[in-house]
Amino acid sequence: MGKRIGMISLGCAKNQVNAEQMMFLLQQAGYEILPSPEGADVVIINTCGFIDSAKSEAINNILAMGQWKQQGLVGRILVTGCLSQRYQDEILTEMPEVDGVLGTGSYGEVVPAVERLLRGDTVCTFGDINAAQEETERILTTPEHYAFLKIAEGCDNRCSYCVIPSLRGKYRSRTMEDCVAEAQALAENGVKELIVIAQDTSRYGMDLYGKPMLPELLRALCRIEKLHWIRIHYLYPELMTDELIDTIASEEKIVNYIDVPIQHVNDKILKRMNRRGTRAELDRLMEKLRARIDDVVIRTSLITGLPGEGEAEFEELCDWLRVHKLERVGVFPFSPEEGTAAARMEHPDEETAVHRAELIGQLQSRIMDEYNEKMVGKTLEVLCEAYDPQTERYVGRTYADSPEIDGRVLFTAQEPVQIGDFVQVRIDGVSDGDLTGREEEK
Repeated sequence: MGKRIGMISLGCAKNQVNAEQMMFLLQQAGYEILPSPEGADVVIINTCGFIDSAKSEAINNILAMGQWKQQGLVGRILVTGCLSQRYQDEILTEMPEVDGVLGTGSYGEVVPAVERLLRGDTVCTFGDINAAQEETERILTTPEHYAFLKIAEGCDNRCSYCVIPSLRGKYRSRTMEDCVAEAQALAENGVKELIVIAQDTSRYGMDLYGKPMLPELLRALCRIEKLHWIRIHYLYPELMTDELIDTIASEEKIVNYIDVPIQHVNDKILKRMNRRGTRAELDRLMEKLRARIDDVVIRTSLITGLPGEGEAEFEELCDWLRVHKLERVGVFPFSPEEGTAAARMEHPDEETAVHRAELIGQLQSRIMDEYNEKMVGKTLEVLCEAYDPQTERYVGRTYADSPEIDGRVLFTAQEPVQIGDFVQVRIDGVSDGDLTGREEEK
């Protein structure tokens, strides 16, 4: 029996790290990791099961691989990740194309799981989702110049609309030594931008050290010489301390990009959703970030159609955006997830939630246009990521742009620019939401 593995990883960056760890374990065990699933003796589909759209994407991928399996293009199918954890019994019984399922507490068991599949067995393995994490190396699936550093697993926030704690377990920080060692190894292998992630990065260290330790971890990461940018995702507002804000403001390597998921601003809705804090506290936080971090770019995620959101509450959210003009906003209609408290609460219908999300999108588009216009005439540091021979322009990102989710800079240069290089670009225009410019003469 062959030993070729195909990997399809869906969902968030945290899930991507788990896929990279599984690939490393399999490679160490002698398996060949294929660049695409075709020809794989086992194809692993590492799924997200957070909201309906993510579940649909996972199911569509499983069905597609099932068709490939019938055509002889792939061998056996192993489903891992949040969908398998959430629907432990249903996947094997309702999807006959699937040969095995592995829960989020069993990523470290991927090698024996694959061995059993290749022997013709059915696999159904679900370990303790609250167990301490095993330190495992990774095969990076990001471009060579950036990588994610996951500093914790699980979540203790218990937001009433969210299933993550039941899928990923309680919050478990990695030790600072392990985080720094991995970051050092990534830098030695050519990573220039480190993106720090967890379900809630601001809570880092509370379980291990008895207090938030993210500022100290960030200062240690900034001492890694070969890192150029350090970006932080998912900073919950109630733990955005003065020490953390000052660390971001004072450390040159930490980009002035703050990702603070707030979901809503209405006090009644925040309380029903079991979110800590109030609108007044969010107002003060936004003002503090603007005052203390130069040229800060603030990103958030919002949910429309949450329980308790009427026209007045929705308009309050729109007004808040008009006042604070966040540069980056992701918006999603409420998805009533089975097993959550919010799913049992009365809420606007799906059509209303979707329409409100579209209205927020239109409002935010105007705010982003204003931001982009302000960039015209400025010289910005840009990380080069690609070259488009058709337009003869390079494609890059500024500190204001996280990969895959934010904007781009399209620029020209007199001399060739290498992928992964940082260049100074004079912004001269905007094209379909992207900044355009040319490299400054050296």
